[in-house]
Amino acid sequence: MITTINPADGNPIETYPFTPDHQLSALLNRAVVAARRAADEPVTDRADRLRLLAARLRADAQALASLITTEMGKPIDQAVAEIEKCAFTCDYYADRGADLVVPQAVDVFPDGGQIRIRPLGVILAIMPWNYPFWQVFRSMLPAVAIGNTVLLKHADNVTGCALAVQRLFDEVCGTGVLTSVLLSPERIGPLIDDPRIAAVAFTGSNRIGAVVGARAGRAVKKVVLELGGSDPFIVLADADVGEAAAAAVRSRFLNTGQSCIAAKRIIVEQNIFSDFTEAMIAELGKLVVGDPALPGTDIGPMARADLRDELRRQLTATMAAGAEVLVGGAADSGPGAWFTPTIVQVPDTYSVAFQEETFGPLGAVLPVGSAAAALAAANASAYGLSCSIWGGDLGRVEQLATRVAAGSVFINRISESDPRLPVGGVKASGHGRELSSYGATEFANIQAVRTARAARSSR
Repeated sequence: MITTINPADGNPIETYPFTPDHQLSALLNRAVVAARRAADEPVTDRADRLRLLAARLRADAQALASLITTEMGKPIDQAVAEIEKCAFTCDYYADRGADLVVPQAVDVFPDGGQIRIRPLGVILAIMPWNYPFWQVFRSMLPAVAIGNTVLLKHADNVTGCALAVQRLFDEVCGTGVLTSVLLSPERIGPLIDDPRIAAVAFTGSNRIGAVVGARAGRAVKKVVLELGGSDPFIVLADADVGEAAAAAVRSRFLNTGQSCIAAKRIIVEQNIFSDFTEAMIAELGKLVVGDPALPGTDIGPMARADLRDELRRQLTATMAAGAEVLVGGAADSGPGAWFTPTIVQVPDTYSVAFQEETFGPLGAVLPVGSAAAALAAANASAYGLSCSIWGGDLGRVEQLATRVAAGSVFINRISESDPRLPVGGVKASGHGRELSSYGATEFANIQAVRTARAARSSR
């Protein structure tokens, strides 16, 4: 059984039974049938359904956002924005669907040549809790747009959201296009092995991602891994200090700091460091911490008590290594998974807050002597998901960006996902891409077709 917990007060919300084996097999068979049907339907039909899905998301935005807030504590305004982002992405792929699958002519004279994009079948999506709707739509909408279907194993603490996502797809796209299943961890490996599963998408921790990737590899199945990050946020000496500080706070503390692409390691040139940290502390003081169900709240509880406890461990270890608390740091008491928003100054790149991913409202800042030192500190990480760089000389910043080991670099703006650009990382942040056309072709058979056009003599 799965019991969801409201992280704001620690009270149980609802209990759900696991999907029994016989039902799982039947649901998987249904997804296979739906995939065969989708592979041959006109792309315009899928586009029409995606537009309807966008409209439905917008119509139900408040109720869906409220479910997100109740299950994982996201402030309600941010939860509404999450639903709108899903709707925008539906519109994007509705408009782009035909372009994704149109055959590409290739000159292989004297023959005719084409490259065709064909769906693989049923994709197993193992998704995290921090953006309960967006993570699913971001990862799987490109796959659905080209004719795949999805079996969704969502995080247990957002089971209500997982079932709500399925209801939306059932009602708009038809049964079998996206199916949520409730499984204990030991049942996921055999599901990856099942020949009816064509490929796997996983977003989550490095430890579990390595297990999923290895299992998919043994089954010779494609896998896309998005394994989080410890993203650097570089502020050069010629940056607009006030603008950069406000952006750093927004990036670090959005979704109560529980974002893979949040600014986790804030690296600032020494000669503006004092001004920057002063401005950052002032910006943090403007944020409203409180009931996530109330409009205007900026920071709510963390999603689970165990996640709060892990962040507390990381803060304690970072302080023991010589870090200084600039703001926050107080111990938390009372019900719910609350963590006081905190910024610390670390002495070097070796502290826990720089070497591990901190997934919550804890920001770490490091002064450095030069842009070259900032780059070295940014790359001194096992992760390589995203990076944000702030500076006045765009030519210099763009040159610096080419040397950052990250899947995405954002210049004078915070890191954020957008369906028009691919998302994914290097190093321990995983492999493969989501969104844009690349997210579609990750789960496609890129099929080459060569047709003889000229008569040939036999020999």
